Amino acid sequence: MTLIDLTTPVRLNSRLDPLPVAIIGAGPIGLAAAAHLIERGLDFVIYESGNTIASSVRSWGHIRLFSPWKHLIDPAARRLLEASGWTQPRYQSTAPSGAELVDQYLAPLAALEQIHSRIHTGVTVTAVTREGMDRTRSMGRASTPFVLRISEAGGAISEVTARAVIDASGTYLTANSLGSNGLDPLGFDDVAGHVTSALPDVLGAERNRFAGRHITVVGAGHSAANTLINLATLIQTEPATTVTWVIRNRSAERVFTSDDDELPRRALLGSKVTKLIDFGVVRVIDGFEITALRPHGDQVQITGLRVGNTEHITSDVIVNATGFRPDLGILREIRLDLDDIVEAPAKLAPLIDPTVHSCGTVEPHGFAELQQPEPNFFIAGMKSYGRAPTFLLATGYEQVRSIVAYLAGDLVSAGTVELVLPATGVCSTAASPGCC
Repeated sequence: MTLIDLTTPVRLNSRLDPLPVAIIGAGPIGLAAAAHLIERGLDFVIYESGNTIASSVRSWGHIRLFSPWKHLIDPAARRLLEASGWTQPRYQSTAPSGAELVDQYLAPLAALEQIHSRIHTGVTVTAVTREGMDRTRSMGRASTPFVLRISEAGGAISEVTARAVIDASGTYLTANSLGSNGLDPLGFDDVAGHVTSALPDVLGAERNRFAGRHITVVGAGHSAANTLINLATLIQTEPATTVTWVIRNRSAERVFTSDDDELPRRALLGSKVTKLIDFGVVRVIDGFEITALRPHGDQVQITGLRVGNTEHITSDVIVNATGFRPDLGILREIRLDLDDIVEAPAKLAPLIDPTVHSCGTVEPHGFAELQQPEPNFFIAGMKSYGRAPTFLLATGYEQVRSIVAYLAGDLVSAGTVELVLPATGVCSTAASPGCC
């Protein structure tokens, strides 16, 4: 295979010059990338599969974030918004809900004419490739436009070209499986109607589905903890509701963080869940590995192994809070170098290893760690973390700032990455590599 030099940005030519940078996803990271591209004078287009911008964030809009406002607004986006007369949320030390993040920040950002005119909602990118080239062809690859195959809500399918691609499509729509082996448990299709995705709105739009039922929450992370707390609130007015928490490990270590966590809301989750367990509001079944599901009257029977023995749980609703994984199917014809465990870019994976790092101990990183063998193709945001659950928005904002600087040919700015994280202060790769 011909090796391609990735140390400098690909020099654009007459075929690429007129083309925009394609951004997949109009969430926080995709919109931040757009803001940086505007400041660099680079054209772009955004493709969002949802019918509105930030559709995934809207789906869990009832959940409050860990991070306060001061960590949630991208600097380039702030500059654009303030130039239009926007005023940032008043209480910067408070953490907004997902809905507040959209209404007070992302929606005004997307409404700016420079961005609004370039957003296409209800458009799903189903594949990315090179014009006239599958992944096996190398000659002239770097100077050949990207082709994105897109599917519109009405069913129309077409192709568009781009000079570079930033995949910020996230992972919320591709949940991990309920099965411990990474596959859907046997019988899943027969009971799929009993299974809901992470962070359901149990106190609002989906209340009737949960009230008075036996709910089984599967997963050992913060999504599970948020749902358990909301279900406990539901029980106060719907006492017939019962809750079982199933985890495959012996403890939910990510939930029970220390009291000195510099994201107070994250630490508070653990203490609240502990009280729910102590008071018997939530029943915990640990070390339970789900192997099969089957209908049981109007309910579903969950079969699993626990300490080598087969056990059963009967439930009305299962909440799948087992985490998320990247959708790599659309990138089949793109040359990728991904870690074989967490499915993050190979150079990034050691920096975000969830067995070593929390959200606040990730080293600063940018285009260099996110580069792929495919020139000018980048995975950014939550999707860049693969299956690792340690992502913070501030990390993604710095990723796209560095990527855009690289695409603009500013290697000094692209290579000088800084990251301000709640637990670690400021880290700069230019000053002290690896200081996190």
